[in-house]
Amino acid sequence: MNELEKKAFYSFVSLYLVSSFLFVLLSGYWYYSAQKNSLENTTYYKLNHIADKLSGLIINAQMKGKTLHLPNEKGFEYSLIGADEATRLQPGYYEKNGYKVLVSDTPQEHLNIKYVVVKTDEYFQKLHELQKNVLMVMGTGFVFIVIISFILAKLFMKPVHQRMEQIESFIQDVSHELNTPITALKMSASRAIKKQVYDKKILTNISISTKQLESIYKSLTFLNFKQKQQEAEDVNLKNIVLQTVSYYSELTDAKQIEIQTQLDDVSFYIVPSRAELLLSNLLSNAIKYSMPQTTIKIKLDKNSLSIEDEGVGIEAKKLDEIFEMYKRESDIAGGFGVGLSIVKQICDEYGIKITVESLQGKGTTFHLFLDKKEA
Repeated sequence: MNELEKKAFYSFVSLYLVSSFLFVLLSGYWYYSAQKNSLENTTYYKLNHIADKLSGLIINAQMKGKTLHLPNEKGFEYSLIGADEATRLQPGYYEKNGYKVLVSDTPQEHLNIKYVVVKTDEYFQKLHELQKNVLMVMGTGFVFIVIISFILAKLFMKPVHQRMEQIESFIQDVSHELNTPITALKMSASRAIKKQVYDKKILTNISISTKQLESIYKSLTFLNFKQKQQEAEDVNLKNIVLQTVSYYSELTDAKQIEIQTQLDDVSFYIVPSRAELLLSNLLSNAIKYSMPQTTIKIKLDKNSLSIEDEGVGIEAKKLDEIFEMYKRESDIAGGFGVGLSIVKQICDEYGIKITVESLQGKGTTFHLFLDKKEA
């Protein structure tokens, strides 16, 4: 991962962990508070029940004149306080010296017993156990969340990492693509200055390089989503095809590529610059991947437009991904993998169905179906 990816990764993990920690903390606190209150109530009712039970035995013993027999209450201690000893006591529920204590006056001084005092440390033992369990569950839960956060971050960063690699590759390819015509322009201009005479070859090289730069510029401009939207109009596609063929004539002449056309007058409702970019990318692609002394055939009728070349072809396994951004059909020629993506975007925008047929070493044909019924 590069520095930007690391920053995004750790930012995501940190935010996820902090929010998860607060959630676990609040959940643990809520659960602990609820259980503590429940334990408090249970302890009180147990103490109260024992005090009432003992008071009942005391009252019953006096009324029936029987000997008082007091049971053993496991986990609880109790004492009977006579009326002469009760001056410092008040009825109520207390917490003292690690015990929960209940002072009950329900004996009502039968057998001269004014108070029953019941106490237990069971509450604090269970509370301590509850604290340990809650902390253990919170700790285990948080460790689990940490693991999950890293897994989620990895999954979250995977497409980002792939996109970053594509962008870095795109920048390298653009730099390479720009460097070639710029270098050619510099050399041609330098030669022209030195010769100080008209040289058709030099001017042709300058023209080709300039058009390559213009083509790159138009593609990058299309990718700028803030560009001003133009109005669509009825465009004669035959004229656009002829203009595009003429535009690339110097490049086809340099590679000795013949362009054969069979064109009908076809009107299509589209932004003119979109039509030019569509045809330009398809034709420049055909020229780029064609070998010298081959033929490119362009056919246009009211239903479809096809561009067929005798180039290197495309692997069958790559046919499904050639319209993806930054994907290139072949590493044989240059390019930065946006041409066919732009073609697909324009086709989708205007309801044009596009298909491709290709055989390696034989060539490639792109079909554009202009009639939506045909698509």
